[in-house]
Amino acid sequence: MAFYSNPTPGSAAQKDIEVAEPPSDSISTLAFSNQVDFLAVGSWDNSVRVYEIGPGGKSQGKAMYQHQGPVLSVCWSQDGSKIFSGGADNAGRMFDVATGQPSQIAQHDAPIKVVRWIDTPQSGILATGSWDKTIKYWDLRTPAPIATVQLPERCYSMDVQYPLMVVGTAEQHIQIYNLTNPTALYKSMKSPLKLQTRVISCFKASANAGFAVGSVEGRAAFQYIEDKDSGSNFSFRCHRINLNNPAKDVVIYAVNDISFHPVHGTFSTCGGDGTISFWDKDARIRLKTFDAAPGPISASAFSRDGSIFAYGVSYDWHKGHSGMTPGHPNKIMLHACKDEEVKKRASRKQ
Repeated sequence: MAFYSNPTPGSAAQKDIEVAEPPSDSISTLAFSNQVDFLAVGSWDNSVRVYEIGPGGKSQGKAMYQHQGPVLSVCWSQDGSKIFSGGADNAGRMFDVATGQPSQIAQHDAPIKVVRWIDTPQSGILATGSWDKTIKYWDLRTPAPIATVQLPERCYSMDVQYPLMVVGTAEQHIQIYNLTNPTALYKSMKSPLKLQTRVISCFKASANAGFAVGSVEGRAAFQYIEDKDSGSNFSFRCHRINLNNPAKDVVIYAVNDISFHPVHGTFSTCGGDGTISFWDKDARIRLKTFDAAPGPISASAFSRDGSIFAYGVSYDWHKGHSGMTPGHPNKIMLHACKDEEVKKRASRKQ
C-alpha cells in the first residue's frame, strides 16, 4: 500500500556540492563524526578516506588508510577519536584520529559487512557482523572477541541505538537484541518485505523502539519492537519509475540506504534510480524528492546536527560484477538541508 501520497515532483540537485578527490571505485559507506564535521568514506578501492567538511561545503582530505579488500562499512566512536571499518579482507580495522595510525582489531572467517560502535554506560565495544553468519563483540583492550553470536544466515545489515541492536540477514531473517544482554536473542522475525534486505536502520531514541528496513524490491517498512506497538507497523513503495506506455509498467530499484535525521527524526531513502527522498514517518508524508544523479545512490549520512546530507553516487552492484562497466561515476555529494525538507509536519493520524 502506498502510505506516502501526493509525492513532491523530483527536481535536480543543482546546488549540491561535490567533495574533492573522491574514491576511485564504488562508494559503499558514509559516516559522519558525532563531534566535528568529519566524514569517513569506505570504498571498493580498499580505502577509507576522511574529509573535513567546512563552511559552504568546502571539503579537504585529512587522512586515508587501507584494507586488503573492498571496504564495506565504517563507523565512529562516540567521542570521535576513532574510526572503525570492516571489509572483504575479513578484517576489522581501527584508525586513531590523534595519531593517524591504523591497526587491525577484529577478524572473521568471511567478509565483515557491518561495523557498529556500541556506547554502553560502562564503556564502548565494537560489534562486527559478517558473512560467516556471526556477530562478534570486541573490547579494544583485548585481541580476542569477548563474545560471539550465531546468526541464521549471512549478515547483510545491522544498526544500533543502545540498547537496541537489529540485524538483517540473508533469507529475510531479522534478529533483534537487547544490548543489556547482548548474547541473548530478544526476538526473531521475518522481514515484512518479500525480497532481499539491503538496509536496516534503527529509530533514534524513542519511547517506542523500532527500525526501518529497505529491500531490493523498491519498498521500505517500519517495524516496532514490542507487540503492543504492532498497529503502527507499515510499509510503502519508493524508488520506482512509472513508465508511460503502458501506464502500469513500473521499473523497480533497490532501496540502498536509510538515514535518520539526528534532530528531527525524519529520514531519507536513496535508491538505484538516482533519487533521494526525505520522509516523515509519523505524518506519513514525503517531504522532498530530488533527482540527485543519473546513476545509483549507493550510501548516505546526515551530519551531527543534520545540516548536511552526504550521499555517494556510484555503482551499487545490483547487477553484480557484469554491471560494473567503465565510466560509472564515483562522487560524494553534499546537500545543505533546509528546514522545510527535514522538519516534521503535523500528523494526519487522528
